[in-house]
Amino acid sequence: MDEKTFDRVEKKYLITSAQKKELLKVIKKNMKKDKFHKSGVFNIYFDNDNYDFIIQSIDHPVFKEKLRVRSYYGYSKAFFEIKTKLLGKDYNVGYKRRVLVTHKDYNDFIKKKADFVEIAGRKVETPTDMQIAREIDYFIKQYNLKPKILVYYNRESYKGENNLRITFDSSLKYRNRNLKFTKNKKDKSALKRGELIMEIKAQGSYPMWLVHALSKEHAYPQRFSKIGKVYGILRKEQNV
Repeated sequence: MDEKTFDRVEKKYLITSAQKKELLKVIKKNMKKDKFHKSGVFNIYFDNDNYDFIIQSIDHPVFKEKLRVRSYYGYSKAFFEIKTKLLGKDYNVGYKRRVLVTHKDYNDFIKKKADFVEIAGRKVETPTDMQIAREIDYFIKQYNLKPKILVYYNRESYKGENNLRITFDSSLKYRNRNLKFTKNKKDKSALKRGELIMEIKAQGSYPMWLVHALSKEHAYPQRFSKIGKVYGILRKEQNV
C-alpha cells in the first residue's frame, strides 16, 4: 500500500465465478499471492454537482482523470488519488499520483477544518509528496470537487513476474449518502449474482500461459468502470 506514483497497462474483464475458478487453477501455478492477498477496498469518488467527471468517464474519452480517496477495511489511513487514464485501441494506460492521510485528517478536510495541503503536510514524507498534494489541492479547487459516491468491494490479488498483477473484485456495493469508510447493510449490489471484475495490470505483453487460459475461458477485455456502473444505477433510481 506504499506506492505513491506508478503507471501500467490495464485491462478489465467482467467474468463469472465459474470462469474465475478455472482461471485460478492456472494463475496459482504461475503467480503468487500478493502481500495483501485478500482485502476490502473503499473508494470515495469526488465530483462536482453536475457529475462531469463521472459522465466523462462513461463516454470513454481518449484521456480522462478522476479524483478518489481509497482506504481498506481495518486500515486507519487513506490515499487521495488523482488517476489518469489514456485509452488505446487495444489497451489502457493508467497513471496515479497519490498522497497518504489519516482518516482523522480526511474528516478534518471534509468538515473544512483544514485545507488539503495542510492535512497532507501533517504526514509528508518527501518533497514529491508535497508536489502531488498541491496538484490534488488545485484539482479540487479548480473544479469544485466534493465527495459524491462511495463504492466498496472485496479484492483478491496475485502477483507475477515482470510486474504482472491480477485482481478479482467481488461483492461490489455502493451508496451516495453518509460517505464514510464503513459498510452498511442497506447498501445495494452493483453486479448480478455470480459476476465479478477481473483486472490484469502489466507493463508489457501477457505471458503465453495467461493468453491461453483467457482464450480457453472465452474471457475478453471490455470497457468497464465501477463508478460508471454505479452512477448509471443511481441515475435510474433518480438518486443523483
